[in-house]
Amino acid sequence: MELSDLFLAPLFLGIFYAVAYGVRSSVTNQFTRPFFIPALTLKFIGAIALGLVYQFYYGGGDTFNYFFHTKIIHAAFGDSFSAGWKLLLDNGGDSDPATARYVAQMYWHQPHSTEYLTVRIAAFFGLFCFNNYTVIALFFAVTSFSGLWALYITFAKIRPHVYKQLAWVIFYIPSMFFWGSGLMKDSLCVGALGWVFYALYKGAIQKRSIITCAAIGLLAAYALLSIKSYILLCFLPGALLWVFNENNALIKNQTVRLLAKPVFFAVGGLIAVFAATNLTKGDDKYDVDKIGERSKITADYLYQTSVQQNGSAYYLGAQDGTIGGMAKLAPQAIATALFRPLLWEARNPIMLLSALEAAFFLIFTLRIFWRTGVVATVKFVATTPVLVLCFVFSLIFAASVAINSANFGTLVRYKIPMVPFYLGGLYILQSMLDEQKAKRRQPAARRRVAA
Repeated sequence: MELSDLFLAPLFLGIFYAVAYGVRSSVTNQFTRPFFIPALTLKFIGAIALGLVYQFYYGGGDTFNYFFHTKIIHAAFGDSFSAGWKLLLDNGGDSDPATARYVAQMYWHQPHSTEYLTVRIAAFFGLFCFNNYTVIALFFAVTSFSGLWALYITFAKIRPHVYKQLAWVIFYIPSMFFWGSGLMKDSLCVGALGWVFYALYKGAIQKRSIITCAAIGLLAAYALLSIKSYILLCFLPGALLWVFNENNALIKNQTVRLLAKPVFFAVGGLIAVFAATNLTKGDDKYDVDKIGERSKITADYLYQTSVQQNGSAYYLGAQDGTIGGMAKLAPQAIATALFRPLLWEARNPIMLLSALEAAFFLIFTLRIFWRTGVVATVKFVATTPVLVLCFVFSLIFAASVAINSANFGTLVRYKIPMVPFYLGGLYILQSMLDEQKAKRRQPAARRRVAA
C-alpha cells in the first residue's frame, strides 16, 4: 500500500456509495433495505483489512502477488497500449515478441492459469484507478457483494421468516467479509456462486426472466469454472436436486409426479457425471482421473510446509491417491471443515476468530439435533428441496476442501463458499421445524378449549 491509497480510496468509496444509494431502492424491500449499506460497508472494511493484515502481519502473500502482476501489466500499458491490451486478453499462453519482456517477469503467466485470470481481472479494474491496490480491492469487494446480495435476496424470498438471521450469516460472519472481500480469487468465487444461485431460483424455479437468468447463470458458472471449478462441481449435485424437486412438486397429478421423479434423478445424475468428467477434462488440478493423486500431493505439501513453519496443520490420515481413498476420509474431513479449529487449536488471533465461528457451527447443529432428533431432522431435510441443496452442497464441499487443505489457515479461506449455505440452511431448518411444532400445538390447544 502506498500514499496514493489515502487519496484514491476515499474518492472511490464516495463513488461506490453514491452508486449503492442510487440502486438500493431497486434491489431491496422494506425488510432487506436496512442491511444493504451496512453489508456493503463491511465488505469494504474487509477488503482494506485484508490488505493491511497481509502487509503488516504476514509480511506479504497472495493478494500482493496478484498486485505485483497487475503492476507489470500496468507498466506495459504505459509503454505501449497494444502490449498492455495483449497481456490483458492473454490467457497465459505463448506470448509474442511485443509482450515477451513483460511475460518474463510473471511467474503466474501460464496456460489457463487461474491465478493469471485473477490478475487480468484485477488489471482491468486497475485501468480505472491508476492501478491502485486499495481501489482494486474495493472493486473486488463490490463484485463479491453483488453476488452475495443476490444470494441473500433469493434466500429471503424462499424463507422470509428468517431474513434477519440470513443477513447475519451471509454478511456479518467475520470470515465472510474478511476472506471474501479483498484482492483474492475467493472474492470473485463467492460472488459468482451467489449469482448462480439467484439465476437458478428465478429462472428455473420461478420461471421469470428466463433468458436474462440463463445469461447471468451461464456467465457466473463460467467464472467459477475458470477460477475454481471444484466449487461449481460441488454445487451441481445439490442444485440439480433442488431444481428437479421443486419442479416435480408443481406436478399436480400424483401418479405423474411419482413417475417423473426417477426421470428427474436420472437426468440430473447424467448431467452431474457429464460435468464432472468433461468440464474438468485436461485440467491438471481438477480432472476427475487425476483428482485423487492431485489431492494427495497438495495435502502432503501443505501439511509438511505447515509443520516446518510451525503452522496450524491438521492430519486426517494417509491418502493413497485414489477417489476411494478420499471417500474414506470424508467423514473426518466434513467434521474438520465444519467444526474445527477447536478453541484450543487456535494459535493466533485470526485462527481464534475461526475457532469461535466453528464453535458456533457446532453448537447450532447440536442444538437442532437435540431439540428434534437426528433421524427426524434428516427426514425433514430430505423432503425440503432448498435444504437438500444447502446441506448436500455443504457436506460435499466441506469434504473436498478439508481433504485438500491440511492446514487451518488455508481451510478457513477455502470453506467460505459453503458458510452461507450451511448456516442459512440451519436457520431455515430451525424456522420450519418451529413452524411445524406450532401447527401441531394448535389443534391440541383447540381441543383443550372445547373440553
